[in-house]
Amino acid sequence: MANPYRKSTRLPEGSTARFPIVPRLIATSFGVGFLPLCPGTWGALAAIVLWLPLYLWASAPVALWVTVAAVAIFTVAGTWASNVAERYWGEDPVVACIDETVGQWITLLPVAPFCPWWEIVLALALFRFFDIFKPLGIRSTERLPGGWGMMADDILAGIYGAIVLLIINLTWYYV
Repeated sequence: MANPYRKSTRLPEGSTARFPIVPRLIATSFGVGFLPLCPGTWGALAAIVLWLPLYLWASAPVALWVTVAAVAIFTVAGTWASNVAERYWGEDPVVACIDETVGQWITLLPVAPFCPWWEIVLALALFRFFDIFKPLGIRSTERLPGGWGMMADDILAGIYGAIVLLIINLTWYYV
């Protein structure tokens, strides 16, 4: 019996060539969605790679506000690009992984530069857990229309991951 939650990675013949480059780059998190196997994980890893310079070299307030700005900008751009992606590639195409990138950035919000490096790994694990298993109402957000449905489940998964990290940080640093 086929897994009902496994999505095909096959795209309609010739659709990528017709897909305009700007929304295609945004929807695929600058192309990482085309990498073989697990494009959602690649999208989350792209978020970490893009965010890592903030962790290493920025102050905590700068890292926080740049991450918040990236989340806001790419939520809007990702919703638009995901709507365009559905026109070319069908409903919720697996290669469109900007939603995972944004969700991972949300999970990274509590990981300020003074937090230990292992929280980045934990943030990835938490986000992917909530994104894959979709507990606590996450699955129901997929029913939103178009790009909103594609983005909303990962945004909520990111929020849940961030809440868990906040609880860990509050317990770890203040108890």
